[in-house]
Amino acid sequence: MFGYYSLLALFAGFVLDLIAGDPRSIPHPVQIMGLLISALEKLFRRILPKTDTGEKIAGLALWLIVVILTGGISLILLIFCYRISPWIGFAVETVMCWQCLAAKSLRDESMKVKKALDSGDLSVSRTAVSMIVGRDTDSLDESGVTRAAVETVAENASDGVIAPLFYLILFGAPLGMVYKAVNTMDSMLGYTDPPYNNIGLVPAKADDVLNYVPSRIAAMFLLFAGGLLGYDTKAGMHIFRRDRYKHTSPNAAQTESVIAGLLGVRLAGSAYYRSVLHHKEYIGDSLREIEPEDIARSCSIMLLASTLALLLFGGIKLMLFLLMTK
Repeated sequence: MFGYYSLLALFAGFVLDLIAGDPRSIPHPVQIMGLLISALEKLFRRILPKTDTGEKIAGLALWLIVVILTGGISLILLIFCYRISPWIGFAVETVMCWQCLAAKSLRDESMKVKKALDSGDLSVSRTAVSMIVGRDTDSLDESGVTRAAVETVAENASDGVIAPLFYLILFGAPLGMVYKAVNTMDSMLGYTDPPYNNIGLVPAKADDVLNYVPSRIAAMFLLFAGGLLGYDTKAGMHIFRRDRYKHTSPNAAQTESVIAGLLGVRLAGSAYYRSVLHHKEYIGDSLREIEPEDIARSCSIMLLASTLALLLFGGIKLMLFLLMTK
């Protein structure tokens, strides 16, 4: 939106994310979004009728308020900063882009799981993986812990990195922040079990819509990155075509199927969420037993795919800028 400065801010934010990740000492916008979502949920549950329709209206109202506030505040802040100075605007937008991305934290948190598995401490492994997945982890064996970590890297290659890049390129940091807000609402409310099945309906469906195109783009970047790293792209494409809809989400299996095919392992399957068993189909073929090293392999593919996405998205936008200025 703010021309070359905005594009430069995206590249700078990406580099900052790779270097610094998400420092715990710095407040993250997602934390603020989470507090707002929680407060609005409690408010609407209290003031609206406790019926299916009332809860669905609450979910819609909550979603609209969070999206409007997130996008509006981000846009106004950037307009104000860019009017003071393009470089102040660039600095602020760089930080905003940085905080929309999660490549390093995704790698770091998943590699903590690998480190715990390598040490042979299953209890620590379960605790580590519980930090990055939504399923119950108390009864997972070593393969289950490993599979959960690999699935998370595969899914969040899109949700945590490539999808934000897609929206940051389209309209800069304000749209990137809106995407993060939508994604956060889905992660907090988008469950199919009570008490979230009604209030979380709009947040879940909105997240599906926003991730529909990016998840498929991400799958292709993962496939290409896997090929560059020497993995079996033919198998990756085969499993992608066969298994990409074997998930309750229309988007999650897009990237999971590619990683499963590239690595030659089987992912997904039934799992417990909030003590409720959710039956899921398997993704991929068990050509070999999944192993902790697959976590590192999936991280390498994710990081290369994210870098390729940035370069391609940024290159296309730069070409458009150049064409428009002729």
